[in-house]
Amino acid sequence: MNRRAFTFGLMALATPATAKTKPRAYQGAEIVEFATPEKPGTVIVNTEQRVLYHIISPDSAIRYGVAVGKEGFDWAGIARVGRKVAWPRWTPPAEMIRRKPELEEWRYGMPGGPKNPLGARALYLFDPKGDTGFRIHGTNEPSSIGSAASSGCIRMLNEEVSELYEQVKLGTKVIVL
Repeated sequence: MNRRAFTFGLMALATPATAKTKPRAYQGAEIVEFATPEKPGTVIVNTEQRVLYHIISPDSAIRYGVAVGKEGFDWAGIARVGRKVAWPRWTPPAEMIRRKPELEEWRYGMPGGPKNPLGARALYLFDPKGDTGFRIHGTNEPSSIGSAASSGCIRMLNEEVSELYEQVKLGTKVIVL
């Protein structure tokens, strides 16, 4: 796997691509140097760079490409993984159905499976008040990785979210910047 150096400071991660620099196409997960005071196991999402880091040691992480929330649907904060589900049921929130009336048929939920927008696995993010409504989940739209395409959730390739799902425990700290 490729190695790249990144220094972590909660608000100062690697320099994002500028408008003049076209980001390289996503080549898959890679182990990278990543200095952080966070404990191994922690998940850090940099929404500006559209990457997720799963900390594996005090100085390294697995870096995954992700899709993040569209403008107006983004979220940042500190949460914990409060629930993990394989092939989760997806129920669009009422406000999403108002924006997209064609989703009415799924008001009571879409069963898990390849056509389900949550993909193969979902990690449900909770804060001290309870379920945030935000998830780290798979996608049936792999071309969305690297973009701001979701209604706030963090999307990953199905095979990569399945790998993360196996590694992450309930209670894992998740930082979304």
